[in-house]
This record gives sequence, C-alpha cells and structure tokens, in this order.
Amino acid sequence: MARIDPLRNFRYRLEIDNITQAGFSEVAIAETTIDAVDYREGTDPPHVRKLSGLTKFGNVTLKWGLTSGGTALDLFKWHDEVSAGLIKERRKKVVIVVLDESGQTDSARFVISDAWPVKYDPSDLNAKGNEVMIELLELANEGIERVM
Repeated sequence: MARIDPLRNFRYRLEIDNITQAGFSEVAIAETTIDAVDYREGTDPPHVRKLSGLTKFGNVTLKWGLTSGGTALDLFKWHDEVSAGLIKERRKKVVIVVLDESGQTDSARFVISDAWPVKYDPSDLNAKGNEVMIELLELANEGIERVM
C-alpha cells in the first residue's frame, strides 16, 4: 500500500478575480461554524433537541511584503473601492491552491465565495528595526468550500 503523507502548509498560491499578487507570506483561513439551536416542545422528553442553525464563515486574512510598482496597489485599491461604498460590484472569488511538496502540482483547493475586504493594515514603521514591511488584508466572505 502506498504511503500518503499530509500536505505541507508552506507551498500555496492565491487566485483573486483579475488581481495578480506576487506572493503572500501568510494566508489564514478562519474556521467555519454551524450554530446549534436548542429546541423543545412541551410534549418532548425532559431534554432539549439540537437543531442546526446558521452557518458562519470566518474571515480570511492575507499577509504579504510591501512592494512598489506593477500591481502593488491592486489589493489596496480593492479595499478603497469597498470603503467608498462599491461593495456590491467588488465582491470577488478567491481561490487558495495548496501545492505538493515540489510546488508543481495542485493538491488541494479552497474556494472563497463573494469575498470583500473589511480590514487593511500596513505594518508599523520603526527606524531601529530591520523587518520586512507587511501589509494585511482581511476578507469577509459568504462561503468557504474545499473542492479538491
């Protein structure tokens, strides 16, 4: 029987509708939860039944090193357009593709539906530091599905 190792979390790429970003240093896919609703009718046994309630999809957080030129402003512009009230026209499909260890083959795929930015945060500046400047974009969404 062939051995199947788990995928590593350091080889991935993002596909965002018409936005090409060089690379992301970190992608956090938040949890999806389904509320449990307690319910009991007067004629039921003396315990509550559990019914499924609303499904909540957590926000997706993207982090990448600040660059200049080319498409460096595309994700900030997306956030800016949404903050100007253009949310209906600016929802996007985001696909997170997890690659195999060689980085050549798509091994898992998460599709995030109707994503839109709810937070933009450039990192702080520090004249005594030597870290890379990191931008953060947090995306609200209406669905996270693993399709592969």
